[in-house]
Parts: sequence; structure tokens; C-alpha cells
Amino acid sequence: MPPYSEDGEPPFLREWIEADESLHVLAYSCISMLAASHHLYLKTFEKLLHFHLDDSLKPKFKKSWLSGYRAYFAHHLGIRFEDCPANLEVLEEVVLARNRVQHPESIAGHRTPYSSSDLGKLAYPFFVNERERDLLADVDEAESAWFMPPTIHVSAEKLATAIEQVEKFGDWLENEIDSRVYGQ
Repeated sequence: MPPYSEDGEPPFLREWIEADESLHVLAYSCISMLAASHHLYLKTFEKLLHFHLDDSLKPKFKKSWLSGYRAYFAHHLGIRFEDCPANLEVLEEVVLARNRVQHPESIAGHRTPYSSSDLGKLAYPFFVNERERDLLADVDEAESAWFMPPTIHVSAEKLATAIEQVEKFGDWLENEIDSRVYGQ
């Protein structure tokens, strides 16, 4: 559209919107792959360690696979995820964001919002842009019902932080397993 157009829209708005939407799709794909990789990492240890997933642990997996593996490693090896130097809240939110992105509640729109139950679990959602974070800061605890919940916004910086936390967790877990299983 030429810059002298009289339609009122800024030049290249349509192209900017398309590029922005493409970045969100890419970011959602990245967070989904990160969660899947983390899940496969833990499943691989389950197979390598040959510890049976007994029925008492299965309810923990219904909550989330991360809470299931938290119970699994505590039960079989005495490894407490709470002792990990990684930010477990970010790891939990990676799983939550993946689930929201892969299983949206609506076909309308390209952005995936947090659900009300998600916001009940999260004191301060990690994958929120600064504008929405400022809006969250202004909300009282009594105003827990959201007219429009914030969207999941995976920026390059937040994705890098999430990857860093998953790597930190992996390094820690491998050291814990080595010391408990192999005595190293």
C-alpha cells in the first residue's frame, strides 16, 4: 500500500501482523518441543533405571507428568526435585504452556490464553508480555475472575530462560542419579 493512501492504516500493517503471528506460531512450536524433549528425557531415565511405575504413583502422573516424575524419583531414588537449583515453577509452566498451546479451548484466534484454572495455580505467570504483566499487577486478589485472561507470550528471552532452566535441571538430575545409582 503506498504511503499516500487515505485508508487510515499505517503502511505495511498487514505484513507486520502476519510476521508477528508467524513469530507466535514459531514460539509456541519451540515451547512445545522443549516440553516434549524434557518429557522424553525423564522417560528415558525411567527406562534406563528399570524401576517399575507402580500403581501408587499413577495418580501423580494424572496431575502432570512432571509431578509424576517428581514422585517417581523421590520414591525410587530419594531424589527430591525441590532440592534442584533450577526454577521448578518455570519447568511446570513450560508443561502448562505446551498443554494450553496444544489443546486450546477455542478455534477462534491465533493466540492462546491462560485458563482461569491456570491462573489459579500460578502466582505470576512466566510467559506473559510486559503489558499484560502490568495489568496483572494491578489486579487485586479478590478479582480472580478474568474477563480476558492474559495470553501465553513466549518471547525469545523467556524461551532462552526456559531452555536454561531445563538444562540446569538435567545437569542436576544426572549428577543425582550418578551419585545414587553408580556411587559417583
